Amino acid sequence: MRTGSHARPAGRRLAAVLLAAAVTVASAAASLAADTVVLRVGDQKGGNRSLLEIAGAAKDLPYRIEWSEFPAAAPILEALNAGALDVGYTGDLSFLTVYAAGAPIKAIGGTKSDPRTQAILVRADSPIRSAADLKGKRLAGTRGGWGQFLIRATLEKAGIAPSEAIFAPLNPVDAKVALMAGSVDAWAVWDPYVSFATLKDKARPIADGADLTPTITFIVASDSAIATKRAALQDFLLRLNKARLWSLDHLDAYARNTAELTKLPEDVLRAAYTAQRTSPVAIDDAVVKEVQEASDRATRYGILSKTLDVGRAVDRSFTAAASN
Repeated sequence: MRTGSHARPAGRRLAAVLLAAAVTVASAAASLAADTVVLRVGDQKGGNRSLLEIAGAAKDLPYRIEWSEFPAAAPILEALNAGALDVGYTGDLSFLTVYAAGAPIKAIGGTKSDPRTQAILVRADSPIRSAADLKGKRLAGTRGGWGQFLIRATLEKAGIAPSEAIFAPLNPVDAKVALMAGSVDAWAVWDPYVSFATLKDKARPIADGADLTPTITFIVASDSAIATKRAALQDFLLRLNKARLWSLDHLDAYARNTAELTKLPEDVLRAAYTAQRTSPVAIDDAVVKEVQEASDRATRYGILSKTLDVGRAVDRSFTAAASN
């Protein structure tokens, strides 16, 4: 059973550190006039805005938030790159892909989920029982994302050469249809797709991201916002961390609220949130090391265009400020 129970104690310890920064940040944040400081935030339906609101962490802001809703993380990154947003969120690999292309952005915080919630699924009646059975099979996943990465890493771990399987680049919606229709043999994807497919379509996971993927969602800010709106960004990050910790103790309410917004089944979201146990994570040496290893592997797989120094892609000062 995927519980990710280890995340709660770590999240609690981090909460104490992050919330301690409130005193330090309060004096600076209090000087921000709501009519002069506007934080332009990119979001998705059922994302950070609704989390802040349901957790009660969006009250008495010392600045004004201008929310923009996007259908996915990719256009949030495009808007950050274009200077149309100050801050947003995205998966670690998507962030690194855009950073590698020269986008003036940095990761300033984030959350970590149980890596087992990224999985390779097969149909209930599939003869495939383990990663070793993927040889010669047609495998669907997102190109240039964690779908492709998980497929390559899983094949490598099983001693199967990339040429010994067929990669079918498909988005999650099309990949699910293809799997159920038998057009592909397996599908690499993440939650809540994993929970939906296992609960509603009786799909089976035969491999997952444990020890392969960091499963980090980064809070990403533009270099310009970091330079000019630091106090607002620090306060926003603290509120997000507080709201995320609240969600761990209120999974039912969180799932119910998100279901109303996204129209996804409540039981699917509850299962996904329970499995993920998504908790705030400090950008420290351990996180940088883990993401660096994944980045180097992604470069070797041809998913990233070049080798990156992950330490230069993150701004640790927001975590450092929370430690003072």
